[in-house]
Amino acid sequence: MTTLNEIIDVPRSIDECFNYLLDFSRCQEWDPGVLSARRLQSGPCKEGSRFAVECALPVGSIKLDYSLDRVIPNELLVLTGRSAFFEVLDTIRLKKLGKNQTRIDYTAAFTYNGAASAVTSRMAAAFPSAMDEMGRKALQGLKEALEDNFPAPKQSFRSSLGDKLVLPGMAQFSKLGYKTSRQQFTPLTADLRERHMVITGASSGIGLAAAEELARRGAKLTLVMRNEAKANKVVKQLISDSGNQHIRVELADLSLLAETEALAKRLKRRKEPIDVLVNNAGALFDKQRNTAEGYDESLALLLLSPFTLTTRLLPLLKKSASARVINVVSGGMYTQKLDVAKLYDPNPSGFSGSVAYAQAKRALMIATQEWAHEWQDTNIKVNAMHPGWADTPGVESALPEFYSLMKKGLRTPEQGADTIVWLAAATEAGLVSGELFLDRIPRDPYLVPGTRETEDERDRLLAALQGLHVSGAVAA
Repeated sequence: MTTLNEIIDVPRSIDECFNYLLDFSRCQEWDPGVLSARRLQSGPCKEGSRFAVECALPVGSIKLDYSLDRVIPNELLVLTGRSAFFEVLDTIRLKKLGKNQTRIDYTAAFTYNGAASAVTSRMAAAFPSAMDEMGRKALQGLKEALEDNFPAPKQSFRSSLGDKLVLPGMAQFSKLGYKTSRQQFTPLTADLRERHMVITGASSGIGLAAAEELARRGAKLTLVMRNEAKANKVVKQLISDSGNQHIRVELADLSLLAETEALAKRLKRRKEPIDVLVNNAGALFDKQRNTAEGYDESLALLLLSPFTLTTRLLPLLKKSASARVINVVSGGMYTQKLDVAKLYDPNPSGFSGSVAYAQAKRALMIATQEWAHEWQDTNIKVNAMHPGWADTPGVESALPEFYSLMKKGLRTPEQGADTIVWLAAATEAGLVSGELFLDRIPRDPYLVPGTRETEDERDRLLAALQGLHVSGAVAA
C-alpha cells in the first residue's frame, strides 16, 4: 500500500469548500493528473454517486470508476476509485478554522491488485518522490482553485495572431479550437447558490446547455422560453438532472416587443435582484418577414428585444451586488460592417437570412460596448460571447449546407456554452466589461479588415435604439 497525505488551508467557508468537493467530477479542474472526469448519474451528488475519471500515466492513461461512499456534510467525504491495477481510497476531512477559513486534510491510500500488483507496487516503492509530487501538485491545484484569485483574462499571443491571420482565427471556432483553448482554463469555484440568473432561449442548443451547467452549480434560474409544453418539460428535466429546485420558467415570444415588455414587468414585480442576464434567444430566418408590430423579425428578436429587456431590467441588475449581462453574438458578424439602413429596412427581394442575422449581432456587439461605457461606474459588467461553431438544432435547420460540411468539426452545445457559464460564474470574469469572448479569451470584434463602423453609423444605431427605448409603444 502507498499512502499520500496533504493538508491545505484555504480562505473559503467550509460550506463552499464542501459543496465544491462534493461533485468529484470537478477534480479535472484542479488536479493536473486528471485528463477527464464526469458524473455517471443525474440528480444531486450523494452517497452512492459514481464518477468516471481518466488519469494520466507516464505512458498513456488509466480509467478509474469512483464511488462516493460516505458523506458527512461540511466534515467528511470518502471515495473509492477502482481500476484494473489498483484501488485508491480518498478520504477528505474538512475543518472550520474561521468564518472564511477552512483546512482540508486529503489522504489517498493506494492498494495494488491483479496480476500487475507486484510490478505496480514495486514501481511505486521505487519512485516515492514521484508519488508524493503527484499528491502535492493535486492539492496545490485545489488550493489555487479555492483561493479563486485568478487575473483578469487577456488575449493570448496565439489567439491574437490567429485573429490577424483570419483563417487560423476562424479555425479556432471549431471543436479543435475549443479543445486547444481548454488547456488554459482555470478552475471555476465561485459559489452560485444565491445567484439569480435569467436566461433567454433556454429550450435547446447552447442556451439549454448553459442552463444545465448553471443548474448543476446551484444557481437560481429563471428560464425564458416561448413554448409552454416544451418549457415545462425542460424545467422538469433540469430539476431531475441537477437536484436544483430553484428553477422557474417565464413564457414570452421575444420577437414581439410587447411580450418582452410584459416579461420585464413580471420580473420587476417579483422585485428579485438579477445577478446575471443572458440574452441568448435567437433564430436565423430564411425569408424576410415583419412581426405583427411591423419590425423585421430578425431585427426584433436579435437586437430590439435584448436591448429592451436589458434596459427595462436595469433596476433589478442594479439591486445585485455584482451584476453581469452576457450577450450571445455570432461569428457571422465578422463579415459585416454595420449598415443601419439595411438593418432596419431589409430588401425582401434580396434578403439574406445570414446577413440579417450577422448585422443584428454586429449591432448587439456595439450595444454591449456602449452599455459597458455607460455603466462603468455601476456594479454591472456587460460582455458578449461567441460560442464558436456548435452542433445545435438551430444551426442544422438554418444552415444545412454548412452543417453538412462542418459536422465533424462542430462543437458540442456544452462546449459552445462554456463561455456563457464562465462569464456568469467566474470571479475573474467580473473584472472586465465591454469585451467579446471566445473560449474565455477576449477577442477582437473586428476580425475582417474594413468591417469597423464609422462613428456616424454607430451614433445612428444608438440613436435608433434609444428612440425605441423612450417610444410610447414600448414605454415602461
